[in-house]
Amino acid sequence: MERKEILKEEHYLETVCAFLNQKVQEMSTKIFKSQEDIQAFRKYVWENKGDMDVAELTSVRTSSEMEAKLLLEERKYFKKLMRIQPSPYFASIIFKEENGEAKTIYIGLTYLKKDEVANYIYDWRAPICSLFYDYEVGKCSFLAPEGFIKGNLERKRQYKIEEQKLKRVFDNSLNINDEVLQEVLAENSNEKMKNIVNTIQQEQNAVIRNVRDKNLIVQGIASSGKTSVALHRIAFLLYKIPNLTSEKILIFSPNQIFTEYISNVLPELGEENTLQTTFHDYLNKIIKEYKSVESFMHFLGRFYQGEEKNKRLIEYKQSEEIIRDLEAYVKDLENTLVFKKDIVENHVFEYSKEELNQMFHHRYQGIPLFERLRMMAEKLSENNYNGSIKKAKTYHKLFLESLEIKKDYIYFLSDFFRSFYFKERVTEEEIKCLKNKQIITYENALLFVYLKGLLEGFMYDRYVEQVVIDEAQDYNFLQYKILSKIFKRANFTILGDINQNINPFYHYETLEKLEELWPSKYIELNKTYRFSEEIIAYTNQILHLSHVSAIRKENKVPVLTHCQDNLESDVNTLQEKYKNMAIVTKDENTARRVYDKIKEQFSISLIQAQTTSFNKDLLIIPAYLAKGLEFDSVIVYQDETSFYTKKEKNLFYVACTRAQHELIVYEPLKKIENSI
Repeated sequence: MERKEILKEEHYLETVCAFLNQKVQEMSTKIFKSQEDIQAFRKYVWENKGDMDVAELTSVRTSSEMEAKLLLEERKYFKKLMRIQPSPYFASIIFKEENGEAKTIYIGLTYLKKDEVANYIYDWRAPICSLFYDYEVGKCSFLAPEGFIKGNLERKRQYKIEEQKLKRVFDNSLNINDEVLQEVLAENSNEKMKNIVNTIQQEQNAVIRNVRDKNLIVQGIASSGKTSVALHRIAFLLYKIPNLTSEKILIFSPNQIFTEYISNVLPELGEENTLQTTFHDYLNKIIKEYKSVESFMHFLGRFYQGEEKNKRLIEYKQSEEIIRDLEAYVKDLENTLVFKKDIVENHVFEYSKEELNQMFHHRYQGIPLFERLRMMAEKLSENNYNGSIKKAKTYHKLFLESLEIKKDYIYFLSDFFRSFYFKERVTEEEIKCLKNKQIITYENALLFVYLKGLLEGFMYDRYVEQVVIDEAQDYNFLQYKILSKIFKRANFTILGDINQNINPFYHYETLEKLEELWPSKYIELNKTYRFSEEIIAYTNQILHLSHVSAIRKENKVPVLTHCQDNLESDVNTLQEKYKNMAIVTKDENTARRVYDKIKEQFSISLIQAQTTSFNKDLLIIPAYLAKGLEFDSVIVYQDETSFYTKKEKNLFYVACTRAQHELIVYEPLKKIENSI
């Protein structure tokens, strides 16, 4: 690039930084003063409210609330400006609209207004900024509020700015091997996930900016950026959809470790973190009949550590077949229940069993059983006692007595297990465990929640408007059915990779299966960004894949196969070369055993199911807890007592795809039958 052009860019950066610094200073003073004014105003209202009539009081309160809301928005924007101060923008484009003049657009994490007409910096989410991500130099178009705008993209430029100083500037095309992307890919991984706003690729941008389709199902191969795409999509939706706030968005993460790992991305993008949970946490919220619910990770541990004997029974409990069987059981229960005696209340209001059965089986047909009884009780209370809540409860109690049933979901699930609808043999020991209210197993918890929902209605959440589910392949169909009923008004973004399925009892041929529950747009992300060609070639062989395309340039570090005798030597070697590394084991028992073996020699962290925070420098982690995490280097640990079988190849694939730059795979000293 010519020196003249570089000087021009340096001058523009100086101009922007001067304006930005002034804006930050002005807003700092203004926000502090506004905060004082609002507090003084509220104090005045409180001290003088006795002298105001209702209309005046309502008016000043409304005014105060509006002032506070505006101040909150200003503070939020002020935080964004503070965040971009060291590096105000990362790219620019020159766009010439058809029959118009060329316009230079500088792109950053948030906007900075030059005047009422133009910006110094445009928010990366602004419609015109999509050109940077979607087009090479040449003809282009973008969707604006007034419709499609066509024109010509005359230049794309990227910047590296540190502490308001221009370090590098260069022009580029959309080529996915561009300089900035390669620089990012070559970096060591961090403690927490970072935003990718300056390296978003075209196929990722198509997911992030899609507001045409309410529900998205994204199948993305390992290291295609699924999680980053999900988080940047949330930031885009917060920008695009009026009145959508972080409190109305819920992310389902695979575990608390992953939740902590992604916690920096939205704040880096200038947005508040959303509501976050795991499906296990949600089960605990819904199920009050048991002291605790077994976690998904412990459920997996039972299988991978060889503790589970009746695998066929669990496979049935995780299947779609049992959904139909449970629904048939509930329908039969509702159809066969009858009121066996009349209800006489205080010898005044009498309802015959025929009258009650007519209401139960016809007038209120189609409503869940216990919800139906509640509505009937409220109706009779309304007719006879002006809707008295106490009388409605009395009617409800009399209904249960006449039907000869109790609102006991543990009983109903036990009864289902004993019924002819249940297709597998269940022992009395299992029934006994079900009646022990201390803990309910994961597979039984899913059935319990669905049965409870069928009988009383699902716990409908009217506040959540957007639901994001990551690692979607590990949720069985029943879980999605439950979520579809709880979040009936929400839109869903579902992201997963069927190749990384770690649930040994349920597997999707394709995530398109979920279109049965939501009308959705199905999208595939088929480019992997972080892995070297050597790691891609090795992991492809595990699952016989061929559709992965490598983005990384030369790495030339081969995947090595060693044995456990090399452990201390390999750890020393990798620690010298990389910022962080992980020893990935098949299960928690092996992780504990290896940790005890080397903890005296190395400063190392053991990651378990209950872990919520960690240091990535050196850690030992079971493969099923490592989902979504990436490390500079990985040792996949196996020995004669803990190795991956051919049936566990998906978990082995997950373990190997945690490595970004270098992978060492341990093999048992002697080949064991049925091992990979």
